[in-house]
Amino acid sequence: MTGRPITGETRYRARRRAAQLYMEGCTITSVARQIGYSYGTARTLILEAGVRLRRSGSRQTRRIR
Repeated sequence: MTGRPITGETRYRARRRAAQLYMEGCTITSVARQIGYSYGTARTLILEAGVRLRRSGSRQTRRIR
């Protein structure tokens, strides 16, 4: 994390890697840690790659009574 804008080939590679990790099931927090950027940057890169974000929270879809 440098605090500087990511541009060019570096951005392209980070965007591709972030999208790949997220589509494999990683959380945005995990993606950020793995690519070495902040949560916000990782989220932006994933969205730039055209990936639709999952809903946050549990994967459980039914309530247990």
